[in-house]
Parts: sequence; structure tokens; C-alpha cells
Amino acid sequence: MDEAYTQRFGGIGRLYGAAALPRLQAAHVAIVGVGGVGSWVVEALARSGVGALTLIDMDDVCITNTNRQLPALAHTVGVSKVDVLAARVAEINPACRVNRVIEFLTESNADRLLAPGFDFVVDAVDRTSIKALILAKCQARGMPVITSGSAGGRRDPTLIRTSDLGLAGADTLLKGVRQCLRRQHGFPKSEEGRPLAMGIPCVFSSEKPVYPWADGSCSLEPESGAETGLRLDCAAGFGAATHVTGTFGFVLAAEVVKRLVKEV
Repeated sequence: MDEAYTQRFGGIGRLYGAAALPRLQAAHVAIVGVGGVGSWVVEALARSGVGALTLIDMDDVCITNTNRQLPALAHTVGVSKVDVLAARVAEINPACRVNRVIEFLTESNADRLLAPGFDFVVDAVDRTSIKALILAKCQARGMPVITSGSAGGRRDPTLIRTSDLGLAGADTLLKGVRQCLRRQHGFPKSEEGRPLAMGIPCVFSSEKPVYPWADGSCSLEPESGAETGLRLDCAAGFGAATHVTGTFGFVLAAEVVKRLVKEV
């Protein structure tokens, strides 16, 4: 380790132990989806001294990302989120190797994008089928992976939890992921209605989501006749706040760091 790295991340060494620093510096982590949750994962891992990051996302910054996403600034609207974050990481740690992948991960490119053999993969996308695809591919390769539940519609960051994916309770996004893994990727079904661990860590909120209504109000119940399965997106769907999306990202990053250093 050079002197600049030690100066930047000595505080990490004093938290996790000096032996953790070379492990973090040697680690390569992929973050799939660098929006409301994933962008904060990138920030935390860069500031934890992770030596290489692969950022996978095709989205550009939208002005409506301002409420929840790290790269959303007045001068970055219309710019690739991956490019904005790569530039930010270079300012945090110039020695961090950033691989920019300006693509959406899909069934047709998943094998290629997940080929490098990452030390950890963070799934921060919001499409059920793609989340399941990432998790199945990583588990088949023996590649450590962690997944995020839905931050949309949640207000209370103190209700964010970690768990095995199979035991993650009522999060509807993760429920859909579990179903997809069982139906399309051969994961075993739960026995006699009892939850069955899947060996995949996840971060989720135990909070009941708040639904937006057409009259501008919010409710713990969905509006009658409104679209079900709301998503967190630029113009509609669930609302979101940085104090929740950021906390999701930081908890994901904490779990990754813990596993990379193996509690040295």
C-alpha cells in the first residue's frame, strides 16, 4: 500500500483492523444499478478503500432523480450516471480502478457482464426478473452477491433490516424475486409454507409502504382502481427520500465490507 492510500483510509484500518486494508484494496466489486440505492453503495465502497469498482447502468441523470440519487445535480442532468459516479470516485480515491459499463444488464449480456469473477456483486436494480437473473448467475458461479429490496414508499430508515433472501418477510419486490428464482431458475420451494433460506443476503425495509393517490394525498392503502405493483421511477410510482435510499445503500455497503474483510 502506498502512503496516499494509507492516509486516505487509515480510519478504515482503525475500525476494521490494519489487515483489512490490503483486502479492501485488492477487492473488485460490481454494482448493478447505480440509481437511488446503488449510487450510495458506490460512494460508501469508494470511501472504504475498495480498489476496483465496476458500475453497470445505462441510465442518464434525470432532474426527477434529485430527491434520492447521489449523481443528480443541476449540471449533471442528461449525463450518464455511470460517468458522473466514475468521476466522483476518481476524486475520492484516484487509485481506484473504475470499470464503466454503460449498459443495462439483460439475459443476453449477463454472462458477459458477470464474467470477470468479482469479489462481490451488489444487485441494486428494481426489475424482478433481472434481479433473479443476477442472483442465479452469481450463485451458479459461486460469486458472492447481495440484493436490495424496495426503498420506494418508505419513510423510516430505522426500519431497514438485513436477512437471508428467503426469510425477508413481506417486501413485495423480494417476494417476486423469490418466486422468479423458484419458477425460472430451479431454486427449491419452501416446505409446508415455512420460509426456506436461500443463501443470499439481502437488505429490506419492514415498513409498510406509503402509496401516492391521484388527489396528491398519501395513504398506507393503495387507491381503489389504481395500478398495482408500483415502482420507484422518474415520473410516477412510489415516492422516495434520500434518507431511506441512502441508508439502503450504506447498509448494503456495510455488508459487503464486512464480508470482504471477514471480520479481521
